[in-house]
Amino acid sequence: MRILTVEDEPKFADHVMQALVEIGFVVDIARDGIVGKHMALEGSYDLMLLDVMLPGIDGFGVLQAVREKKDFPIILLTARDTVADRVKGLQMGADDYVVKPFALPELLARVQALLRRGHVQDLTVMQLGDLHLDLVRHRATRSGRRLDLSAQDFKLLALFLHRQGQVLSRTILAEQVWDINFDCDSNVVDVAVRRLRQKIDDPFPVKLLHTVRGAGYVMETRA
Repeated sequence: MRILTVEDEPKFADHVMQALVEIGFVVDIARDGIVGKHMALEGSYDLMLLDVMLPGIDGFGVLQAVREKKDFPIILLTARDTVADRVKGLQMGADDYVVKPFALPELLARVQALLRRGHVQDLTVMQLGDLHLDLVRHRATRSGRRLDLSAQDFKLLALFLHRQGQVLSRTILAEQVWDINFDCDSNVVDVAVRRLRQKIDDPFPVKLLHTVRGAGYVMETRA
């Protein structure tokens, strides 16, 4: 599932993104209201986290523009804690309003509650064929057999399962899993994928994690 975070404070936005990615979401970030509005209207998102105080167009302006055309859940994030601001945001179409500073577990719970309310898929369990990943219990199985995954293996597998069928480049994997810029001379991604494949594919006849030459990797079932 994909979340758009519109936030102009880089450290704060990256902190929120990391927390969301760790539980399996795909996250895009916009640093100002103009870009955020464009991404929200032109992209496909399941939820948006929207700061109120933004350069270019403030959060209320983005909210109004998006609500004229789209109906996915929107959570406003702001340091402004007046009743008037909260009422304004909710009346304009926001689904929730979170005041900074807040605890990340609370924000994650609010995100999941809104997505459940929209009758979307269960966020806690992912599946492809006989491979199951339980995010809450931090457990992975294949054909009923428990897989011994490290924290990094688990995070990498969660990203592949959330974007199954999509070819993920080494750059995307490096940014989403390690939060680093990919160096073409580094083999950290290839080594990690190889280690994951040894655990989830090698002991089983049907392979799920495939290499796309010159492009990256994809997780999918193939005939």
